[in-house]
Amino acid sequence: MATLTTDIPAVTEPAPAKAVAPTRQFPGSLVVVEGIDGSGKSTQLYLLKRWLELQNLKVYFSEWNSSEVVKAATSKGKKRELLTPTTFSLIHATDFADRYERHLVPLLRAGYLVLCDRYIFTAFGRDVVRGCPPEWVRGLYNFAALPDLVVAVVRRVGV
Repeated sequence: MATLTTDIPAVTEPAPAKAVAPTRQFPGSLVVVEGIDGSGKSTQLYLLKRWLELQNLKVYFSEWNSSEVVKAATSKGKKRELLTPTTFSLIHATDFADRYERHLVPLLRAGYLVLCDRYIFTAFGRDVVRGCPPEWVRGLYNFAALPDLVVAVVRRVGV
């Protein structure tokens, strides 16, 4: 996983080598940017998308929690504090599955470069912290392809 810093130096250790590299499932490429709210990931992805389009590449941008199928339910549940950790996790998994099947997979099959502002790693972190079992959360998202590149935007809180 690559690390991008916005305003502080980052110290990273190399990830341990994996025995088996994931096989490419699609002709397109999947690039994911993860980071906390306000870290600049959306801005950087937007700039990258514009630049890639100017290079005449086929590019698609996707955001976390943006499926029209469940967006309203998620918003209402958050505002009224109606969601348990499990229901919150299931709604986000439904949102992701809808976007994945309707948008991401067809575009990856068509050779697009798909840029994602957050991906399944956001669910792993959030849902486990809320109390969902890690293996259960992993199981919810086991259908998703692993990205070709993951960039973590690291930023000190309050900066």
